[in-house]
Amino acid sequence: MDLVWLEDFLAIAEEGGFSRAAERRHVTQPALSRRIKSLEEWLGTQLFERSTHTITLTSAGESFRPVAEDVLRRVLVGREEALEVARLKAETITFVATHSLSQTFFPEWIRNSDGARDGSAVQLVASNFAGCEKLLLDAQAHFMLAHYHPSLVSRLDMDRFQRIDLATDVLIPISAPAAKPGRGGRRSKSAQPRYALPGASGAPLPYLAYHPGSGVGRLVTSFLAAKDPTAWLVPGFAAPVMLLIDMAREGRGVTWAPMSLVRADLDTGRLLRAGGGEWDIPINVSLFRTRARMTRAAETFWNSVRKGRPGVKSAASASRAR
Repeated sequence: MDLVWLEDFLAIAEEGGFSRAAERRHVTQPALSRRIKSLEEWLGTQLFERSTHTITLTSAGESFRPVAEDVLRRVLVGREEALEVARLKAETITFVATHSLSQTFFPEWIRNSDGARDGSAVQLVASNFAGCEKLLLDAQAHFMLAHYHPSLVSRLDMDRFQRIDLATDVLIPISAPAAKPGRGGRRSKSAQPRYALPGASGAPLPYLAYHPGSGVGRLVTSFLAAKDPTAWLVPGFAAPVMLLIDMAREGRGVTWAPMSLVRADLDTGRLLRAGGGEWDIPINVSLFRTRARMTRAAETFWNSVRKGRPGVKSAASASRAR
């Protein structure tokens, strides 16, 4: 059945005749008659009494009229809703971010980029690095926010994807102090880490490792594999970064964490560096996208970030500002 037939049927019922309905529908009367005949054949019954000069609805026509009105109304409402969803989708920029960056870096950065978004809505999905990669590869997001280092093994081939570095940070080895901080919560200048790299007197260090899907975990693993001398670490736990930092505070082992997340703990002595600068891993906070054409809103945002880089500063300095 053609929806045009329903519009024709209702026009005839409202105008009380084929002639005026044909004029309203901008078709010839014979063409309108043929379409109504097709509708009646589809329904299997007559809709109009044609025996008099006045066209009236049959009982079947009277019964069908509210159905036709309801169907057309639902279709028109559905069309408007579909267009609204399509418009909203076209004007929504979708980000995926690793768990730690979604809580720390993203909120302030996206607030500072209001001008780049030009009023577009923002949707954020948080996952581990592997999950973020998959969403970007599957075109379920416009942008991915994650930590990056040249040694990072990734499925995002730079022939197909682009990257902008937004901020700098550094992964540092951390440990609880061997003794609790003194009065006032400040650390003693002579405070020593409970677990110090690379491991004293041949004793292995309990290592708080990252979840296998973590991008930061991949960076640390790659770094340690190339380190000489190597650290004597015994993995005892695998978890996301925020939980690893909590466990390090409790004195349960050594781990690597972004400086931006632990600076306050270092200042108060709640955490200490577990090794010198040779154990640090410089990293970037980076924004990734496909090279394929995106929506107008997403392209506008990318170009604004690339030219002006709103909110760009080191992640460590952002942490100090907070």
